[in-house]
Amino acid sequence: MAGKISGLRFQKKKRDWVSVYVEGEYAFSLPAVKAVSLHVGQYLTDGEIEGFLRLQAEEKAYEQAVRFLGYRPRSKSEVERYLKKKKAAPETIGVVIRRLDDAGYLDDEAFARFWVDNRMQFSPRGRRALEYELRSKGVDEQVIRRVLDGHPQEDEESIAYGLAKAKSEAWKEIDYPAFARKLGGFLQRRGFDYQVVRKVIRRIWDERANSQSAE
Repeated sequence: MAGKISGLRFQKKKRDWVSVYVEGEYAFSLPAVKAVSLHVGQYLTDGEIEGFLRLQAEEKAYEQAVRFLGYRPRSKSEVERYLKKKKAAPETIGVVIRRLDDAGYLDDEAFARFWVDNRMQFSPRGRRALEYELRSKGVDEQVIRRVLDGHPQEDEESIAYGLAKAKSEAWKEIDYPAFARKLGGFLQRRGFDYQVVRKVIRRIWDERANSQSAE
């Protein structure tokens, strides 16, 4: 495929990218800032064209990753998985991850803090559930521990009680075993440990009993 560059054309859909033609045939595309050294009539060897094809793949993957990060913070592992789904080659993913690291786009500790803050604000979870979610995002165990240990929040029992109190209003006409089973399952799915779950169930049931006896 070696030959002279016969054309350099800005793409219609991506105006900041340039399509490069060699001997009248499309060869590859590059961001305009990466194509400034090219000119019509310039001879490219097979090796040079292969290099530009690798650069094209890297630039495409980098742009995809930056857009992916634009929706919300992501862990490094999430970005890697995303690029794999986009069919990026392993070596391309490695280059892109290093570039994102250098640019300050990837910070697993900052991501973990964002994730925990967001969860506790909009959909509270127990520590166990938060640990599981962060592990599934590929966050390192030490980072998870450091973020959760340093996160300012209510104690787990208070969080669980607040969630359970509202949920329990739907189960006013059932006996204690059914009540404990339903509320316990709800709290365990939210990641609260057995001791917390047991205390909260007993507390809410006792409050209900006291309220009914006072009527």
